[in-house]
Amino acid sequence: MKWALYIPGNESSQVNAMPKTTVLITIDGLDPEYLDVCDAPNLREMAKRGFHVTAKCMMPSVTNVNNVSVVTGKYPTEHGISSNYRLVRETGEEIYMESGEYVLAETFFQRASEMGATTILSTSKDKLRTLLSDGATVSISSERAPDWAVDAVGEPPPIYSLEVNGWAIRAATEAMKRSPADIVYISTTDFAMHTYAPEEPESQQHISILDNAIGDLVDAHPDVTLLLTADHGMSPKSRMVVLDDILSRHGIAAQAVPIIKDRYVVHHNNLGGCMFIYMDAGQANRVEETAQILTETTGVERVYSRAEAVEELKLNYERIGDLVVTGDSETVFGPKELSDSWNDTGAGSGLRSHASPYEQDVPIIGYNGDFNGFEFAENRDLGRYVFERVLK
Repeated sequence: MKWALYIPGNESSQVNAMPKTTVLITIDGLDPEYLDVCDAPNLREMAKRGFHVTAKCMMPSVTNVNNVSVVTGKYPTEHGISSNYRLVRETGEEIYMESGEYVLAETFFQRASEMGATTILSTSKDKLRTLLSDGATVSISSERAPDWAVDAVGEPPPIYSLEVNGWAIRAATEAMKRSPADIVYISTTDFAMHTYAPEEPESQQHISILDNAIGDLVDAHPDVTLLLTADHGMSPKSRMVVLDDILSRHGIAAQAVPIIKDRYVVHHNNLGGCMFIYMDAGQANRVEETAQILTETTGVERVYSRAEAVEELKLNYERIGDLVVTGDSETVFGPKELSDSWNDTGAGSGLRSHASPYEQDVPIIGYNGDFNGFEFAENRDLGRYVFERVLK
């Protein structure tokens, strides 16, 4: 990798002109432990020449919530995406939160479009293209690859592969060659992190794929400002708790909604460390009783009322359950139909998942930009940086 670095306020040290493109990369499931254990020379050099901090993601620690937080710079309270999957209280309909119509706050793609700036969105998962692309000049996903990207980068690897994330990064690199862009956003998939612990050789292979693709992007476009983060971390899980069973045994009519749920079930089987509880009609007077029962359940760490979830987790009041339940570090919540595949402790399942507070630690790496005086404490701060420093 050919290194170039712009240092604001020190023109004698300026190797390139002021960066013209800001590239933001969200590596799905990149728990900081992967960077601790795996060799990533390009990212390490970027961090050395720029900065590297451990920050926090939004809760629940799932993909849609955090990608929207990054592209809006806002909390779920404001942008409205509080889960991957939602029960609509008024109609009883259950929906995947993967359409831009559900995003309530302005994204930097929309702001850039209004200002006449050009943007590129490149994703591994097509659900993120459909969720985030409103206002983007160019949008690409590995699952709906345009012909020019296939010609330039090759056929996209399967979504359940180590190689697909490298393809998404390289497609963005090619898109930048075809048409200069002011802002580029790249988001990957976390199949590798769900499947392999940091110390396993496949993890090193995957991190090397990412690191090489990012290094090549900067080689091809050396004047970019680059910011990298993760949407959430990842943890091994050894216990599954079926909350519906707990409530049923106490005669409570309610529905537990798995907020991690999406169409990529090979990743996690819709098992995650956070659930929304919706009380059935006529059960509103049992909310406190239900909260107490769940609080005393093994594997449950915290039960929030709707008001507490808005205040403490910054979730959108209209789009969450009557209760928000989070698990301890070992626990996921799951549907009854999967319970037979686990023994009493879930030992031997090999499941790695997220959605709880234990997957909130994420890295942020910044390179070749004017970061002086700007605090990066949460992954949403990447979007805040774009709004405050780039699209000003």
